Amino acid sequence: MLDKDIKAQLNEYLKLLENDIVIKVNSGSDNSSKELSDFVTEIADMSDRITVEKADLPRVPSFSLNRKGEDNGVIFAGVPLGHEFTSFVLALLQVSGRPPKVEESTIKQIKKLEGTYHFETYVSLTCQNCPDVVQALNLMSVVNPNITHTMVDGAVFKEEVEAKDIMAVPSIYLNGEPFLNGRQTLDSILQELGSSVDMSELEEKDPFDVLVVGGGPAGASAAIYAARKGIRTGIIADRFGGQVQDTLGIENFITTKYTEGPKLVASMEEHVRDYDIDIMNNQTAKSLAKKDLFEVELESGAVIKGKSVILSTGARWREIGVPGEKEFKNKGVAYCPHCDGPIFEGKDVAVIGGGNSGVEAAIDLAGIVKHVTVLEFLPELKADAVLQERLRSLPNVTVITNVATEEIYGSDKVEGIRYKDRDTGESHEIALQGVFVQIGLVPNTEWLKETVEMNKFGEIIVDEHNMTSVPGVFAAGDCTNSAYKQIIISMGSGATASLGAFDYLIRN
Repeated sequence: MLDKDIKAQLNEYLKLLENDIVIKVNSGSDNSSKELSDFVTEIADMSDRITVEKADLPRVPSFSLNRKGEDNGVIFAGVPLGHEFTSFVLALLQVSGRPPKVEESTIKQIKKLEGTYHFETYVSLTCQNCPDVVQALNLMSVVNPNITHTMVDGAVFKEEVEAKDIMAVPSIYLNGEPFLNGRQTLDSILQELGSSVDMSELEEKDPFDVLVVGGGPAGASAAIYAARKGIRTGIIADRFGGQVQDTLGIENFITTKYTEGPKLVASMEEHVRDYDIDIMNNQTAKSLAKKDLFEVELESGAVIKGKSVILSTGARWREIGVPGEKEFKNKGVAYCPHCDGPIFEGKDVAVIGGGNSGVEAAIDLAGIVKHVTVLEFLPELKADAVLQERLRSLPNVTVITNVATEEIYGSDKVEGIRYKDRDTGESHEIALQGVFVQIGLVPNTEWLKETVEMNKFGEIIVDEHNMTSVPGVFAAGDCTNSAYKQIIISMGSGATASLGAFDYLIRN
């Protein structure tokens, strides 16, 4: 099942196993069971430290990873290939006893959790957001014996997914009840469980020379350039990597022909951690004030101080703001076609937005779903000509232009969409099961209010040094009025902002 290159890499990882591993398997006679059995056998044949046993697990097919004589609570219901292969390899190493690469304070938080936690995460193997959740919960299962976690491949357990009306992945269940949806980090899961960082630890931090708010490409670049100057640097990040975490294919990053968002973010974080940079993850900025120093108040109540500040809060998916959008989020309304597309296999869906993102989404979905309807507000699609040509060649795609979406309707999940013809004013309805919103981004700058000057789009206005209207406050990336929103441009602007901040510090 594994190609030559993957097996070569896996062979190197298997040399790192600390203890013997027992893979316990529950399989039947169906095709999925045969695939899983073949996968487990191939892995076991690669190392004399791995043995296979039959077991009575709740799902067929599934397997668990265990040290000899122990049940470690890490279960895969389905074959963890695609994006989940990394989750499998990490689980294999951690179950064997290899220490996970997380802060000791985080390990203590996990160990302190009391009670019994049985997690299940429903995933798609094409979802780039799912591995973060799977890896976090697997790690928690290894660290705390009261925690178990099962990755469930939705494509294998379709009846289970439909019975639970799961329409977005990752979808996490705790002790049989819905818990969380969407990308989560280890920190955010712990916070949801009531185990959070001690705020006094944040409050006691000495002022930073450069305080970066935002952990995307701009923030990472800014922090690295500041740290290289030998000055005290900190990052406040809601989630490290930001919007790039949700990006599947990246083809325009110089020196790299192709990569994927999560891989790029992992490399960014590794690079940042090579320096003495204080990363304050899973923290959201609430306000910015200038006193003796700059003070950033967090939603948690803590206040972090800096002699200069770099704002790199990025952007998020823009919402259409019609009735039904929020009500049916994760119940048919989605924003990531790569993550949630497979859930709509054989169904009718709409894509709202005719730019590059919308047309690319429609092309991807056309290969999975029954039919795609593209709705565009303007009289013509805005996507590149080559994308439009590809889109119009697909037999199961309908393009409707010059229309305004009025409502997404349904009972407990999406059942249709209502739109208005902008020429005639006439309303129309389309019966469908999914709506993918792809109408661009909105900057994450509401929390700044009137602190710095912004344009009518909410983008922070910066000069050639990336300084804002407030001396000592700089900004970079998609939250600014930069002409183009690209990863490589964000990284460059982060470097510019950092050099500008350093110049400000030495002159003041």
